[in-house]
Amino acid sequence: MKTTSLLLGSAAALIGVSDARAIDSIAAAEPDPAEYVRICDVYGAGYFYIPGTETCLRIGGYVRYDIGLGDVGSFNGANATDHKDGSANATWQKNARFTLKTWTNQETELGSLKTYSEIRMNFGNRNAYSDGDGLQNYALNRDPSLAFAWIQLGNLRVGKDWSAFDMFIGYPGNVLNQTLVPYGDFDTNVVQYYFDGCNGVSAVVSLEEGEGAVGSIDSYVPHVVGGLKYTQQWGAITGVAAYDSNYESVAGKIRVDVNVTDELSLFGMLGYGSNGKLNDDSTNAIDAHGRGFYKVWGGSWAFWAGATYKFNEKTSFNLQVSGDQLKNYAAAINVAYTFVPDFTVIAEVDYDRCGDFCVGMVGTSNVNWTNADKRNSLGGILRFQRSF
Repeated sequence: MKTTSLLLGSAAALIGVSDARAIDSIAAAEPDPAEYVRICDVYGAGYFYIPGTETCLRIGGYVRYDIGLGDVGSFNGANATDHKDGSANATWQKNARFTLKTWTNQETELGSLKTYSEIRMNFGNRNAYSDGDGLQNYALNRDPSLAFAWIQLGNLRVGKDWSAFDMFIGYPGNVLNQTLVPYGDFDTNVVQYYFDGCNGVSAVVSLEEGEGAVGSIDSYVPHVVGGLKYTQQWGAITGVAAYDSNYESVAGKIRVDVNVTDELSLFGMLGYGSNGKLNDDSTNAIDAHGRGFYKVWGGSWAFWAGATYKFNEKTSFNLQVSGDQLKNYAAAINVAYTFVPDFTVIAEVDYDRCGDFCVGMVGTSNVNWTNADKRNSLGGILRFQRSF
């Protein structure tokens, strides 16, 4: 009897151990291996593979804060009607911006497949008339804007971009107020083809739609832009030409960049466009219509010239002077200082002289209607920007 009990007890113990091991085996089952984000250094810093794909993604942008005073440039003077006595007073103009950028790259049998997007959101004050309140400068959230959203396969690009008339030839200097004398309009949908040749030769052909009342095409015929560039270690020579299908007019720009030393670089750019059917001799300063999408400066010709001098890795000095046939002249000077990597502060002083008919900025989004009768204007901007 004792032997039987001992055997039964041993069997029960073995069964219990077996069940426990089975439970432990179920509980200890390893999860599927996690797919960690992999760095993609083929296209530069900041890219990583989207999990489960061969597409490399980069996310970036910046946060910017501008403080403006005076009555020139993109701030155009900030004025408001006093709530107490009804007088008009100058005031600060401020703007905070958050910009989100994305890049994607992937190699395919047809070449590199790329995308780029940029969305901007602003909170700031801007001159506006309010019923019963006079001229006011309220700070408000502005509608988000789509600056860029394009796809490029190989050398073919389609989508929302800035016009090749401006992007291919480059910005007119490293100043903040680049368009005191405007050098072109920007926002447009495009179908573009880029050509990268040997020995520093590159080219672009762009079919564009324009934007707004002045630029948008009114038929199936697009605007056409073509550009050619020669780049060497000493600098570059670039030319662009544009056909405005609305006005059947042609405009062009040519630019020379010279790297004098490692610290000093110079540039000069000349623009020319026939008035033709643009009816550019209008005496109405507020009539922006009639300049087209490309020849937005006053008269037939305009010029932009400038320099950048790098004192050291953190500090640079930037200058731009500009003018056009209608005797609009401007100058912008700034000093940029990088306190730490990706955080820069820029202090700029701007001057412009409004010429014939006082239409120095007609045709751009920077028109200063409140100061349209002033011949000479002075202002400045202090910018803080953290890029990531």
